[in-house]
Amino acid sequence: MIRFNPFKQIPKVNFTSQNPMQRYGFGEKQDKDNFQLSVGYINDGHGQTNNELRILSGIEGDIRLSGGDDQIGNEKNHNSNAATILFLQFAKIVARAMGNHEMDTMTDDFCDLNRNHSTSTLAINFREKTTRPDKTDLNDVLKSSMVTEVKGEKIGLIGACPNDIFERVTNPDYIKDCEVDNYYVTLQKIKSEVEKMEKEGINKIFLLSHLGHNKNKDIAEKIDGIDVIIGGHTHELIKDIKEGDNLIYSPSGKPVIITQAGKDGHYFGLLNLEFDKDGVIKRAQNNIHKTHNYPKSYVHEYIFNQVLGPAEVVGEVSEVIPPPENIYISENPHANFVCDAIKEITGADIGLWNNSGIRNYFHVGKINNREVKDIAPFSDDMTVVPVTEKELVDAFKLVTKRTLSRASNKPGLYAVSGLTYTVSKSKKELVAMNFIDKNGNVIPIDIDNPDPNKVYKVAADEFITMGGDDIPMLDKINQAYKIYPYDKDIMVCQYLKDKKEPVKINQTGRLTIVD
Repeated sequence: MIRFNPFKQIPKVNFTSQNPMQRYGFGEKQDKDNFQLSVGYINDGHGQTNNELRILSGIEGDIRLSGGDDQIGNEKNHNSNAATILFLQFAKIVARAMGNHEMDTMTDDFCDLNRNHSTSTLAINFREKTTRPDKTDLNDVLKSSMVTEVKGEKIGLIGACPNDIFERVTNPDYIKDCEVDNYYVTLQKIKSEVEKMEKEGINKIFLLSHLGHNKNKDIAEKIDGIDVIIGGHTHELIKDIKEGDNLIYSPSGKPVIITQAGKDGHYFGLLNLEFDKDGVIKRAQNNIHKTHNYPKSYVHEYIFNQVLGPAEVVGEVSEVIPPPENIYISENPHANFVCDAIKEITGADIGLWNNSGIRNYFHVGKINNREVKDIAPFSDDMTVVPVTEKELVDAFKLVTKRTLSRASNKPGLYAVSGLTYTVSKSKKELVAMNFIDKNGNVIPIDIDNPDPNKVYKVAADEFITMGGDDIPMLDKINQAYKIYPYDKDIMVCQYLKDKKEPVKINQTGRLTIVD
């Protein structure tokens, strides 16, 4: 059966009007039986407070929703998570999916932050197994779904968290008393909740999903009644409306639109919809806005400062090389610069950082400590540990094989200081490695016969030196020369303060990828 696609005729509209519906050609000749709705959306902001302040200057919509992962990090990130909760309220986010990073922290901390505020957190497939009469229960804070009213119409909202949440949180022990449904059960629960809403006469239903884009497409194809999926988790930047990608047809042939706006708050979206009297989408336009095109909301920054403390200028950048699109399998000069800072401040031989930890980048101009923190938002203690040459080589071999063998390219190739290395993309293996001593001498390392007795002082955060990403060769924290009671952002700030002139972020030539 050939299905009529109502979206192919929609032009891309350039706009200057401040009315969000007029911008996209909506609102001019609305049929009385039709209903127009603008939807502002975000996802995977990861606690990027500076980007949040810019989003507050630009986000619009009759209803505003999140695909999850607004927060990031454990209880050490309490203040930035508290600021993100303020952001959700200021941005008038009605509801969000529960992402994995929402559960990075202890459940008590999550409940304290998320209790009794205007943004509902939804997860139909996650629960705490036991109740705690002496404390607020996680099940009291989370909802499976909700119904809200916009412009006189009821809108059904259902949430879903990732099925792999236990593999994606910072500390699985924090949610050991919780359970998550597998994908099949999640699918059935969403279907049942949609059918329940439809029986109540609700014909505009949104799924707030942190399941990932492929699962969202599968849900759209298998479940009738969902109109829009506000997505997250896989960090896709989905522009416009493309049949087969984010325009999917349900079993009955009705259109379902899927959104996702990248990651780390670099983008946010505005989806304009027109429904017919039966709740079927007849017109739509999906637009992505680049966050850095908007100024910070300085009124809200003043309020953020009460939570985070005032921002302190720590240095200046005169030149930057843009970060790569795929930070996992590319050299990142911004991450290399951080490695230079931790190596110099600690006096180590080598500085290491896993690229998956970087969430933002430096820019030309004055840099403050909050912007540095946004680059490395996870809070881990810095360490200096002994690593033998053999352990170092074996770790890089394992990281290279895993990163280049997986479609996700995770855990990602390391950013380094005091090293250069080469990997083969086709063979998925380490090809060569050199140690760079403090005098700049290049000393080749025999990767086929690395010295088990030669020891390097390696500076890295505790995530790496506790064997993070299942790299046991670097699990050396129990042998640490020193553990610092703060993270790499403090060292980067000190490194910048010590510089007499503006710095250049152009640290390249340390990672070579052949084939």
